[in-house]
Amino acid sequence: MKKNFLLSFVLSVLLSFNLHAQQVEVSVAQEGQFVIAPEIYGQFAEHLGSCIYGGLWVGEESAIPNTNGYRNDVLKALQELHVPVLRWPGGCFADEYHWMDGIGPRDKRPKMQNNNWGGTIEDNSFGTHEFLNLCELLGCEPYISANVGSGSVEEMAKWVEYMNSEGDTPMARLRRQNGRDKAWGVKYLGVGNESWGCGGNMRPEYYSDLFRRYQTYARNMDGHNLYKVASGASDYDYKWTRVLMERACGNMDGLSLHYYTVEDWDNKGKATTFTGEEYYNTLAKCLEIDSVITRHEKIMDEYDPQKRVGLLVDEWGTWWDVEEGTNPGHLYQQNTMRDAIVAGLTLNVFHNHAERVRMANIAQIVNVLQSMILTNKDGGMVLTPTYHVFQMYNPFQGATLLPIEAKCDTMMIGKRPLPAISVSAAKTKGGKTVVSLVNPTLDKEQAVELNGVAGKILSARILSGKDVKDYNSFDAPERVKPVDFKGAKVNKGKISAKVPAHSIVVLEVK
Repeated sequence: MKKNFLLSFVLSVLLSFNLHAQQVEVSVAQEGQFVIAPEIYGQFAEHLGSCIYGGLWVGEESAIPNTNGYRNDVLKALQELHVPVLRWPGGCFADEYHWMDGIGPRDKRPKMQNNNWGGTIEDNSFGTHEFLNLCELLGCEPYISANVGSGSVEEMAKWVEYMNSEGDTPMARLRRQNGRDKAWGVKYLGVGNESWGCGGNMRPEYYSDLFRRYQTYARNMDGHNLYKVASGASDYDYKWTRVLMERACGNMDGLSLHYYTVEDWDNKGKATTFTGEEYYNTLAKCLEIDSVITRHEKIMDEYDPQKRVGLLVDEWGTWWDVEEGTNPGHLYQQNTMRDAIVAGLTLNVFHNHAERVRMANIAQIVNVLQSMILTNKDGGMVLTPTYHVFQMYNPFQGATLLPIEAKCDTMMIGKRPLPAISVSAAKTKGGKTVVSLVNPTLDKEQAVELNGVAGKILSARILSGKDVKDYNSFDAPERVKPVDFKGAKVNKGKISAKVPAHSIVVLEVK
């Protein structure tokens, strides 16, 4: 007890000392070199809990308003988010999924048990057609995770043919028999998932050879060229990256990386109840992804100095204990302003690695982990604070990163640094400058002066809450939402902004 009290006291003194000064100076370059790939704002949908069933999909016979089985409210919200790419069917589920079980008449599709996530019975009513048609409705690229862990080369090759062949081939004929004439033209193909763990518990040497074999038979067809993604490392496993780059670099287009903001996997903590110390630990852990990406990139540069191979952070986000009374295997958690701050900080990091990071997929899109949307069986829907961050950051998709220099206070959380403000800037194709300002501190307003950003403020929005624990519920769905920001002004060709504690501000200037 005394030890915990002393630790909290020392931390509070340290934070007060480091954050006494509140002035922040930011210099923004006029030109940039690297484009922020829209796919950095990608999403992830796994057959897990109610992400698919009850989240994205309710079926045509549901009393919940739907379009061909897709929930209308969720569909509309995701269309407004401009989702660039959606990863499916997993996750761990992918390496037990056999795609032929999910085609043909739904009442004749075989059932299976979802061994990874709660032992739920999966009826396969949402399969290849349902997913790829959803992507068309959303206007996004599909990203298929193929089964390497328990599937065969033949099975994967036939799936690619089913989705991408325009010719008179066996799988194209089967697709047409099931009601789809034109090929979908899938671009992104993940060859396995977490092959070091739930995807087969493989060694990197073994998986490298397996990847080379499987990708050989994932063929480009009729102008539909595949972007082949190797199953990459978890967090700090730099050996995995080195072995794959050494043995299979020439066979891949992308290499994945998974990074979750979890401090203690045995005691992840509650989503809505946490101390100030836990809050800062979370943000410091979140920002450590910057150094992790840098180390993986350095290894990749040794084997691929031209940076042809993309780094895809295709699973990331917060992971808390499930909400009380829910199935532990369904990973349903609430989403507070703390999660929103994590999202803003992480997206700013991805921007800064735009030269190598070509995609990222937050986990997950609906009802699972750090989701965009929460739904219930009564037809209710909630947009989470994280959803609002992604929507506010929309102008960054496809914009050119503008390098910045920021002078601000930094606190040390253990051995991890946490700056008093996180800034990212980019120039859109329409000539606007977009700037994001994330203030992670609990009690300090940051007075930011932006040099190099001149013009008229076209838009200024802020996401915050009275308390960093605030979240949106079905009873109070708009407790946390973006509003117009009045704290920014133009003065002598510079922009100054007073950014409140635990808030996110996005400015558009021209």
